[in-house]
Amino acid sequence: MARDRKPIILTVDDDEQVLRSLKRDLRNQYKDDFRIVVTTSAKEALEAVTDLKKKGEVIALFLCDQRMPEMLGVEFLELAKEIFPSAKRVLITAYSDTDAAIKAINDVQLDYYLLKPWDPPEEKLYPILGELLEDWKLAYRPEFEGIRVVGYQYSPKSHNIKDWLAANLLPYEWIDARGPKGEELIELHQCKVRELPLVITEEGEVMSDPELDDLAEKLGMSATVSDDLYDVVIIGSGPSGMAAAVYGGSEGLKTLVVEKRAPGGQAGSSSRIENYLGFPSGLSGSELTRRAMAQTLRFGVEVVSPREVVNIEIRDGYKILTLDDDSTVKTKAVILTTGVQYRKLEAEGADKFNGAGVYYGAAITEAKSCENRHVFVVGGGNSAGQGAVYLSKYAQSVTILIRKPDLTSSMSSYLIDQIDAIDNISVQGYREVIKVCGDDDHVQRLVLQNLEDDSTYEVEADALFIFIGARPRTEWLERGQVMTDKRGFIITGRDLLATEKRSHGWPLERNPYLLETCQPGIFAAGDVRSGAMNRVASAVGEGAMAIKFVHAYLAEF
Repeated sequence: MARDRKPIILTVDDDEQVLRSLKRDLRNQYKDDFRIVVTTSAKEALEAVTDLKKKGEVIALFLCDQRMPEMLGVEFLELAKEIFPSAKRVLITAYSDTDAAIKAINDVQLDYYLLKPWDPPEEKLYPILGELLEDWKLAYRPEFEGIRVVGYQYSPKSHNIKDWLAANLLPYEWIDARGPKGEELIELHQCKVRELPLVITEEGEVMSDPELDDLAEKLGMSATVSDDLYDVVIIGSGPSGMAAAVYGGSEGLKTLVVEKRAPGGQAGSSSRIENYLGFPSGLSGSELTRRAMAQTLRFGVEVVSPREVVNIEIRDGYKILTLDDDSTVKTKAVILTTGVQYRKLEAEGADKFNGAGVYYGAAITEAKSCENRHVFVVGGGNSAGQGAVYLSKYAQSVTILIRKPDLTSSMSSYLIDQIDAIDNISVQGYREVIKVCGDDDHVQRLVLQNLEDDSTYEVEADALFIFIGARPRTEWLERGQVMTDKRGFIITGRDLLATEKRSHGWPLERNPYLLETCQPGIFAAGDVRSGAMNRVASAVGEGAMAIKFVHAYLAEF
């Protein structure tokens, strides 16, 4: 159930009868716009104030009695002011305490003092509080309502958390640990530097340097499989995996999706997909992912993330999947849609600064941090082009580095035209990064090589985004378990029978189905498959086709 996020009027008075009257009068007038919190204990009130601050709540006005046994009202307001300095402060006094109230105007910047009794409230309470609350509203800027991440800008751990949240379409606020707000939150939650990044959920729960699966569980996602047997398990949730999930669920198959990191795959991190059928204005990868996940869940498909399959074993036709938490899942059929990942940059220092200025993809996640900075993009494919276009909205300059003379052989013409029209993007051909340099904290310079004359030179750089090549995510499969080509992509269908050596690996009398691997009942779709088209539309088509072949296989099972 959603929390009431209205600003708070907090009232403290040890006299329960007075407190009841105050509570009644305040609710009658302000309940629509403010939450009324009351207590008889000043110490409890201070604890509540600290707790509310940790949860991201806002106190608009303190209203407290002067004469209380645990501490005077002025003392309470002085302590409360340190936690909520912008809240209005009102002291309730008897006539004999007016001197203390007047002194408090200077000592704690008291905004007003009220004399008991305040009847009728329409004359003696509401006009005063109403004016103070209106003044407070003028300066009030609502806090971000969602997940907050506190960390260091060039921390790989912080980048990993931000990238994961963004990939899973979870809105968050990034707070630099070195800024005033970051320092305040670190002190408030008594967090040590080694415990960063600090993740604060919308409910105010705090996690220090969390593991992704723990964070997923805390945010309501499931990292645990609920059943023992499925008709089909889909490993990976890029466009092909989500298409397979939608068709599997809609056609009545008991379907499970296991995702290592986040749905959408490389397409999900794309800032703009311009050539996907049915979207003439284009759409972002995150929007495509959001729509696909909504369909997937609508059809009752179970999604487990972040969780990784580390092994497949076949027993009596059943496929036994071992997950990275040592749990196992039994299924009749498997669809491998693990996709591809960017190749590592073979340059000195690239690994050292990974997540601290060197980013693989991640243009959307880190773009805001590149405001007015000089950034470089390595790669000449569509992903690199889309990343460069997005980065150009923030960075002072974006330089695309490619080994070829220009982009024409590797990038769609519509993207080349966009890049040509953006003033702060430049393309440098025959260039290669040979060294990444910086201090212990982050990237500061790149050493580039001109491949035409083998000369080298140094440039200033604040960030390096890498979009080079495609390496299939098949390293987790046991050697020889599923037949792959020389580059590691999975061989399927007729290609399994292309040579006599390959055909010996097929165990059945019937020919393999179009997307079936050398193991009957294990299929591959999308970019991980040898010979795939490497387009979002073709990946979606293969995911849908895979379910057709799963039905055919299950009819034989």
